Amino acid sequence: MARLKTLSPRIKEGAGLRLKVVTPGSWRSGMTSTQRGYDYRWQKARDRHLRANPLCVYCAKVGKTAAASVVDHIIPHRGDQALFWDEGNWQSLCGPCHSSVKQAEEAVGAS
Repeated sequence: MARLKTLSPRIKEGAGLRLKVVTPGSWRSGMTSTQRGYDYRWQKARDRHLRANPLCVYCAKVGKTAAASVVDHIIPHRGDQALFWDEGNWQSLCGPCHSSVKQAEEAVGAS
């Protein structure tokens, strides 16, 4: 059986690479999560918020109960640090709601 000579180099080239899924021209292009504000200070604030607000607000609106795992910015901050740290702009969401319902709302501009 013939050996694949082109497969090995392609695998080595792609090994360890992570794909960034960022819209070109986005405010966050080329920035790490820490550069966007999601640092240790955020982790502490996030944990405090989730302890005080442990349930997903989107699930609650439809009569379901689900544990929240994400602190979402109701109005996307897009780098505005005042809006980023405004706790009145935070809501607790479960992962599925944040990754589907909230993202769909933002895609159509209904934040």
